[in-house]
Amino acid sequence: MSNEKNHDVTIAFLGTGEMGTPMASRLIVAGFNVRVWNRSKERLKRLVELGAIEATSPGSAVAGVDVVITMLPDGPTVEKVMVGVEGALATMKSGATWLQMGTIGVEWTERLQREAIQEEAVFVDAPVSGSVQPATVGELLILASGPDEARPLAETVFRAMGRHTFWLGAAGAGSRAKLVLNNWLVDLVEMVAETLKFSEALGLDPRVIVEILADAPIGSPYAVAKARSMLDGDFSSNFALKHAVKDALLTLEAARSIDRELPLTESLIANWQRALADGAGDLDLSVAYRYV
Repeated sequence: MSNEKNHDVTIAFLGTGEMGTPMASRLIVAGFNVRVWNRSKERLKRLVELGAIEATSPGSAVAGVDVVITMLPDGPTVEKVMVGVEGALATMKSGATWLQMGTIGVEWTERLQREAIQEEAVFVDAPVSGSVQPATVGELLILASGPDEARPLAETVFRAMGRHTFWLGAAGAGSRAKLVLNNWLVDLVEMVAETLKFSEALGLDPRVIVEILADAPIGSPYAVAKARSMLDGDFSSNFALKHAVKDALLTLEAARSIDRELPLTESLIANWQRALADGAGDLDLSVAYRYV
């Protein structure tokens, strides 16, 4: 859909935090009519300067719009914003599309889908894979799941924010896939941290080990980049530790619900929670290096 046609679509974007701000920015630049709401009003200034309309409440943001996007930190927060007498769902027009794009786990996704159906909203479960930088340049991977009739409009919106949308089936499949990817991510970061500490303990220069990995098939660009950040002491946030821990706990919860064990993830969570207790939650998840 061209930018000119995008002007025919009005989107309410609820939750303009670390990820939501660049995602909403992409929609504004793509020509959509965008209303924005966030608990912290300071987060809205940049988006209003780009052309968004600031809403005073979730309900006023979603009134009459075609699409509602929630990019909020967890299930209880999404429910508080969307459900109930003062929730945004009650204000949405019948048949509007709700794109739930935060990582909230399987149980909350299913619960919110039921609420959406009761209010005659079209619910699409579409968490994203990628951090702040991919969100800024529109390179997110979107893990979409939901009814077929939602796809044309949803795809139009997703194209402004991501480079590839994977349609995975009925709503809930996207959240399940996101848990799988996040499990891979946290295990990989822990492995990088342990590898650096192990090489140091053996008397090796960990920077040389990183250069070897950068040139080896077993290395990955993400792992190498995180390793270099760890060694430089650069923990500026692309994916905050507090969100990584939240996602890891959702993953462990989902595994237990199907009688599966994830021993690697189980083994790292105590140290990562110790880092949280130490005040490192707003730093990048690579700060786990300090706690190995």
